Amino acid sequence: MKYLSVLFLFIFTAGCSAKQEKVEAIPAKEAVENLNAKNLEHATFALGCFWHSEEIFLEIKGVKEALPGYSGGTESNPTYEMVGSGNTSYAESVDVTYDPAIISYQRLLEVFFSEHDPTTPNYAAPDEGPQYRSVIFFRNTDQKKQADEFITKLTASHKYSNPIITQVTPFTKFYKAEDYHIRYYRNHPSGQSYIDHVTKPEVEKFRKDFPELVQK
Repeated sequence: MKYLSVLFLFIFTAGCSAKQEKVEAIPAKEAVENLNAKNLEHATFALGCFWHSEEIFLEIKGVKEALPGYSGGTESNPTYEMVGSGNTSYAESVDVTYDPAIISYQRLLEVFFSEHDPTTPNYAAPDEGPQYRSVIFFRNTDQKKQADEFITKLTASHKYSNPIITQVTPFTKFYKAEDYHIRYYRNHPSGQSYIDHVTKPEVEKFRKDFPELVQK
């Protein structure tokens, strides 16, 4: 397992190398104001590699946008190389813009917890490091309440043999990932080891788990 994790991590890092571009920060206050004007809402999650988390949320009915990026850190202008080193406080994240009249935050939480293992600290198979930790970045008290209650119910259900370690933390900033990461799975659906053996199976698992949510 340890050898495979290192191998997959090497493939992932090597496959993503490209020229770096300036990243864009979306402050929490500004994002909320823009969303209120459009009657849309935001949800931000970290559940491992953002290649498959972006695609999973993009496929959900009612989701208008899902972007890969970096959240939960304090360093200025994070890059993929910086975050991927594991030496920053950021996590690879996905920022989801959705219509609450079509898809609820509760349903997004169901997808979040179903599509990764929330009991493994700093690990989302096969990737290891704090940048792959499990996090819910809540934007308001209602999102925090729903997240906390969801975790309580999951714990009571004994679905997992180990404790849930997902962090529930306030959203501050989201830095959009470099352009070459955006729609990475759709632009590279096959031909790379990480895509073929990790991302594609994760996306297919979501489609099987939630067929009623998948946009046609």
